[in-house]
Amino acid sequence: MATLFTRIVKGEIPCHKILEDEKYLAFLDIRPINPGHTLVIPKKEIDYIFDMDDDLLTGLTVFAKKVAIMIRKEILCKRIGVMVAGLEVPHAHIHLIPIFELADLNFARAKSTPNEELVKVAEKIRAHAHEGGLRKNKN
Repeated sequence: MATLFTRIVKGEIPCHKILEDEKYLAFLDIRPINPGHTLVIPKKEIDYIFDMDDDLLTGLTVFAKKVAIMIRKEILCKRIGVMVAGLEVPHAHIHLIPIFELADLNFARAKSTPNEELVKVAEKIRAHAHEGGLRKNKN
């Protein structure tokens, strides 16, 4: 049976896409810890991140970096925290979470967010998709 994320990749379940290419997809978490919390996945369904072959894992990391740069240009934060828990959905994924302190990386802080708010956040972050280089965030 296809994972929730595979169903998102196939378009069976809607998401708020941030960035996509032929191998990877980034989309907003619907229960964000902080606004801009984004999930980055390989389109290929692999349960455990360290079961990925080296090229796919390296590519996922580089893709996640692009997304983190986009998020940081739009969302006020000190850093983009990176978390790989891997227990929520049996499909390898990286959490990119705008943070102000280490305590922000806590799923107990996740909260349901109205779709309208997710739409606005996704649009703002996507606006930075074609900007090059590292630029300091709004903070």
